[in-house]
Amino acid sequence: MAADYFTDHPKYELIGGYFSPVSDYYQKEGLAPAHHRVKMCELATETSSTWLMVDSWEALQPSYQRTAVVLDHFDDELNGNMGGMVLPDGSRRKIQILLLAGGDLIESMGKKDVWASEDLHHILGNFGCMVIERTGTDVWEFLLSHDILYEHKDNIHVVKQVIYNDISSTKVRLFVKRKMSIKYLVPDAVMRYIFDNALYSTKLTRKRDYVTYAFD
Repeated sequence: MAADYFTDHPKYELIGGYFSPVSDYYQKEGLAPAHHRVKMCELATETSSTWLMVDSWEALQPSYQRTAVVLDHFDDELNGNMGGMVLPDGSRRKIQILLLAGGDLIESMGKKDVWASEDLHHILGNFGCMVIERTGTDVWEFLLSHDILYEHKDNIHVVKQVIYNDISSTKVRLFVKRKMSIKYLVPDAVMRYIFDNALYSTKLTRKRDYVTYAFD
């Protein structure tokens, strides 16, 4: 859907996209250790996409990295170290970096004490965001009610979900835990990796459990 959006908006050219798994210090329930999540992302993109890639920088950090910091990392690598996009005439142009998010993440930006105001201004003002609108939600109505998001509305691209898709990582993990099939919900290589490594079927559900186990 994100790629189709750029097809319909010729002023943009899609260069690539990155999965950036969070580190083991994110402390969210239900997540597997970072090295497993990086590997699953790699397996998912190896044969199924020509433009999606995996960046392990965030996953390897010894502390939790805020989204604004992660976007700065991509900016440093793509526009700093690589010098941006090389054009046919040999000149270079800065790559516009966008955060791809679901409607639930955008809604969390309006919740008190979840996002720092300076981070929201940095993310939306210096970069931008692509929002996959979930069925039954109205992202634009939410933008109208939030001062910071409305201020940066021109940098927020809303992608309509034309085919209903309610698959989520939370549901996949729950299906595995309940011994239900995840065939066709994830790539076959990812499904085999999950079962070969017995992921999501143990009682270790919090990140601190994994971190403690890894370093004991």
